[in-house]
Amino acid sequence: MANRRVASPSTADETVTRGSGNVFADLGYADAEERQTKLRLAYAINEIFAAKRLSQGEAAARLGVGQPKVSALANYKLDGFSVERLMIFLTALDRDVEITIKKKPRSRGAGRVSVIAA
Repeated sequence: MANRRVASPSTADETVTRGSGNVFADLGYADAEERQTKLRLAYAINEIFAAKRLSQGEAAARLGVGQPKVSALANYKLDGFSVERLMIFLTALDRDVEITIKKKPRSRGAGRVSVIAA
């Protein structure tokens, strides 16, 4: 077996850019805040499903929707869900949803929406 020389990739040409914290904004989506909010709400819902070990059928019954909707939610196909509907799902799963409105810091250019799961 002959010795082969393998060139290693050069890192000199690579540039790393820090993300904004919202991948949808980084990708240029106009509705980035809504997408991020829906994703975080759906993640919280899916975590509850897992913790309670609910099947999709059981979850559908708890939420009052068909199993295909739960499947879409489990696969983060969120176009068919509004932020409001996802919050209603959370309350149906015995969670409180709290919305706080406050003045943004002067250091930040624009207001933002954030979802924090406790």
